Amino acid sequence: MAKLAIVILNWNGQKFLSQFLPALIKFSPEDAEIVIADNASTDNSVEFLKNNFPLIRIIQNSVNGGFSKGYNDALQHIEAEYYCLLNSDVEVTNNWVNPIITLLNNNPDVAVVQPKLRSYFNKEQFEYAGACGGFLDQLGYPFCRGRVFECLETDNGQYDDPIEVFWATGAALFVRSSLFHALNGFDEDFFAHMEEIDFCWRVKNSGYKIMVEPKSVVFHVGGGTLPKNSSKKTYLNFRNNLFLLLKNLPKKNLLPVFLLRFPLDIIAAIFFFLQGHWKDSFAVYRAQLSFLRQLCKMKRKRNNMNEQAYHQTFQKSIVFEHYVRKKSKFNGKELSKLI
Repeated sequence: MAKLAIVILNWNGQKFLSQFLPALIKFSPEDAEIVIADNASTDNSVEFLKNNFPLIRIIQNSVNGGFSKGYNDALQHIEAEYYCLLNSDVEVTNNWVNPIITLLNNNPDVAVVQPKLRSYFNKEQFEYAGACGGFLDQLGYPFCRGRVFECLETDNGQYDDPIEVFWATGAALFVRSSLFHALNGFDEDFFAHMEEIDFCWRVKNSGYKIMVEPKSVVFHVGGGTLPKNSSKKTYLNFRNNLFLLLKNLPKKNLLPVFLLRFPLDIIAAIFFFLQGHWKDSFAVYRAQLSFLRQLCKMKRKRNNMNEQAYHQTFQKSIVFEHYVRKKSKFNGKELSKLI
């Protein structure tokens, strides 16, 4: 069994495979297995891989079930102690693997680790999808060290300490394979977006830690499958965030959180409308309706609630801190109080 399997879920991403696979092969350990899990691509991805990278293993999923099902299906066929789930639009760097494997080897209570994510297009700036480790506020809104809503910080080494975080980005996620399968992987009802936060919350509910290791650095393009201005992405993010809360919040926190979240989401829809983003505005309402239709189904998935895990969220409203108090970043002292 391999120590590490690096698994890229690909959907119509031939240009990214062509662009980033050479560096991945160059900078990854020789004993790491690199696997491309193709999610029923309709471009030339599979033929391109066979012709140009014949030694790389390809797993062909029969349908495009999104990020969640795509990885769940593929990882059933891969044996390794650790998985690295890597987006196709990520450029890795020299020695990006070793610091994370060392951290996992030396800390059996750590189950998930992410590297530092910087922007491929602005390489001194943190990247939106995970920056230097993810957190949730008390109402379930995600943010990162280095990224609050759309505000991205320049990386000046201010977050170079490896710390425990609440969630790790799915763009470059290292995980113990045994725990991934024990927790039944990603929730396939999410399809894509925030499934990694749901998984990480379940990891924390099981008593394990999630960490960021900034000694490992990768560069992320972002929006490789769904662009940031996609109304489908808006729909999935708003709906899945509600799924996430219903599945994982302690019972006593459910009503107080949802009494605030629904009005705040409606306000967001109004702002989208006033800005002329009508598709995004409608997507928020569709997300709430979809959530309500699947309410009972998601309630049945509530399992192994750990109140202590919720107390590790940022016990303030990031919406209030950002939009009212005008905070666009969080310093190390403030972040040290989150965990």
